[in-house]
Formats: sequence, structure tokens, C-alpha cells
Amino acid sequence: MRASTLALAILAGLAAAPVFAQGCASPSVEGQLVEHKCYQNKYGAEVHSPAHSKNGQVPPGATAQCRDGSFSFSLSHRGTCSHHGGVAQWF
Repeated sequence: MRASTLALAILAGLAAAPVFAQGCASPSVEGQLVEHKCYQNKYGAEVHSPAHSKNGQVPPGATAQCRDGSFSFSLSHRGTCSHHGGVAQWF
């Protein structure tokens, strides 16, 4: 395999890896949140990472509140709020 072909193959593999994007919720929801990171769950869906709301209210689409006060948008119970002290309450 030529070096240029190998380099393209490596770059293609990196592009397919899960990425943490900036802001994956709708613009109206993003405007209500302090943090703006996302992750790809085990099913390949892009999900907003736990975030604090600017006004302390439950943001649209939140499924749980973590013990650190952030809101989770997780699509499954397993692992929800795992880096945020666990789940305080489900919605």
C-alpha cells in the first residue's frame, strides 16, 4: 500500500470514530444550557452530554437530573449521570 493511500485510510478511520461535537440539541435548547458537548451513544445516536441549565429549570428533552445538578438527555438508564454523581431524579 502506498504511503498516501495508507494516510487516507488512517484519516478515514479517525473520521469514523466517535466525536464530541459542540451543541447537538436544537438552537433553542442550546441557548438554555451552560455546557454544549455531545457524545455518540452505543447505538450511534448523537446525544447531548449532561449540562446545567442557565435558569435552573428542566430543559426540553431532559430525561433525568444528576446529583451534581446537571440535566441528562440520555436515551437509556444504563450509565446515565455516571460521571455526575448518579441520577437524582428521572423525568
